Amino acid sequence: MVQGISHNRIPDSLVNRNNREMESVHLPKGNERSPGSAPSDRVNLRSETNSTVTYTGAAQLHAADSARYGMLQNLVANLLQEQGIHTKIAVGDSEIDIATLTPGKARELISDDGYFGVQQTSDRIFQFAVGIAGGDPSRIEAIKEGIDQGFAEAKKAFGDWLPDISYQTYDAVMEKLDAWVMESKDVA
Repeated sequence: MVQGISHNRIPDSLVNRNNREMESVHLPKGNERSPGSAPSDRVNLRSETNSTVTYTGAAQLHAADSARYGMLQNLVANLLQEQGIHTKIAVGDSEIDIATLTPGKARELISDDGYFGVQQTSDRIFQFAVGIAGGDPSRIEAIKEGIDQGFAEAKKAFGDWLPDISYQTYDAVMEKLDAWVMESKDVA
């Protein structure tokens, strides 16, 4: 992370090319920001007309970027296909081709009501785990151990980082398993 840029000026022999001049800018360090302000970087380039380019972490995909996004999506899809990895995934009774998946459709799939959202995904994991255990609640420790191991392997495969939705899904699965065990004790 860039903590700051020195106020020392670049020698004119290196800067004054084509009548352009670059100003040095000081970027605030973590605790120097004013309360409530979003971290941002600012770059000032001065030539005959003054223009400032500012960006923040909340950048949105604009129309001009859509074409670049499509190119990147096609590149990734082609790389996967060349490696023999199919870009179609099952979603319930249908399929989605990730090569043509839009950001809006992806958000819909991981939304609260989406097929890959916390509730539906945790339901599928819960049903699978209970099915593997033969519906026997006395095997709860083995079930949880298997889920913990799978979660740890997924985390390791992604560089010891997973998005928040993964942790939310894990917690939902564990809650469903605990409720299932409690229900079976109440029935017995």
